[in-house]
Amino acid sequence: MGLGAALAGLGVAAGAFGAHGLEGMVTPERVDVFNTGVQYHLYHALALLFVGWAVQRWPERRLLRAVGACFVAGIAIFSGSLYVLVLADLAPMGMVTPLGGVAFIAGWGLLAVALWRGET
Repeated sequence: MGLGAALAGLGVAAGAFGAHGLEGMVTPERVDVFNTGVQYHLYHALALLFVGWAVQRWPERRLLRAVGACFVAGIAIFSGSLYVLVLADLAPMGMVTPLGGVAFIAGWGLLAVALWRGET
């Protein structure tokens, strides 16, 4: 749960930077791209808090750990690539972004399987 909380705090900091620090540095379209990264970052950091709680509650459920790993990978790859794309003006990073989206989707799919199986 600590990682989820830390990532949530980092997401809030990124959001504040996007709202106040990027103005005038990049185009409004790039600010929107950055904010998309922040939104997904925060959603999944909060989801990690739930997954962390579930892992503590049911430590034998390995599938839950995979869910958490997918969410962390998604934040790093999806949101991270959007942050780099905007801050370093590296358009090729946009090619990496969908891999993070796949990690998010995989995490939600695994969570759905865990819930259907009664693994939480």
